[in-house]
Amino acid sequence: MTDDPDRHAMKMAKKKAARDKIMATKTDQKGLIIVHTGKGKGKSSAAFGMIFRCIAHDMKCAVVQFIKGGMSTGERDLILSKFSDTCAFHTMGEGFTWETQDKTRDTEMAQAAWAKAKDLIRDESNKMVLLDEINIALRYDYLDINEVVAFLQSEKPEMTHVVLTGRNAKDELIEAADLVTEMELVKHPFRSGIKAQIGVEF
Repeated sequence: MTDDPDRHAMKMAKKKAARDKIMATKTDQKGLIIVHTGKGKGKSSAAFGMIFRCIAHDMKCAVVQFIKGGMSTGERDLILSKFSDTCAFHTMGEGFTWETQDKTRDTEMAQAAWAKAKDLIRDESNKMVLLDEINIALRYDYLDINEVVAFLQSEKPEMTHVVLTGRNAKDELIEAADLVTEMELVKHPFRSGIKAQIGVEF
C-alpha cells in the first residue's frame, strides 16, 4: 500500500529542509586524508576510481606506488598512455616483500618513494595524491609512521587530498585521517584456487 502523494511530498519536503539545514553547516574547502585498509579486495581499485574522477574533472593529480613493481596494470597503462599530462605516475617499488626478500633494498625503495610523495604533495597544483600500498611499507617499518603523520598534518597543503592504501593501516594514521574505509573480506576467489585476473585485479 502506497502513501498518499500529497502526504509523501510533504514528508520529503521536511526531509529536504532538514538536510539543507545540515548541509548549510558543512564545507567543501578542506583537503582530506583518506585511508583505504582492511583484508578485503578493492582498496587500490577504489582509490584509482578517485584518481580517474580527478582526471575527468581535469584536476592535476599523482600516483606513487610503494610496493607494486613494474608489472603492467590497466590503470597504470591507461594513465601513462592517455593522461600523463594530468596525472604523474611513479612506480617506486620492486614487487611484494615476499618476492624481493631484501629488507634493506625494500627500505631504500620505500624511502625513495616517500621522498617523491612528499614532493608531489607539497606541489599545490596536485589536487590529489595517491600513495598506493604505503600501509604495507609502514607495517614493515620501512617508513616511520610518526614522520608520515607529522608531514601530512603540518605540510600537506590545505586543499590537497591524499589517499593512502594497503592492509593493516597503523592506528596513528587512522587517528589522523578524515576518512577511513575498511574493506571487509567475505569471500575471495583465491581461496577457491583462482589467481588474480586481468580486468579484475590489474
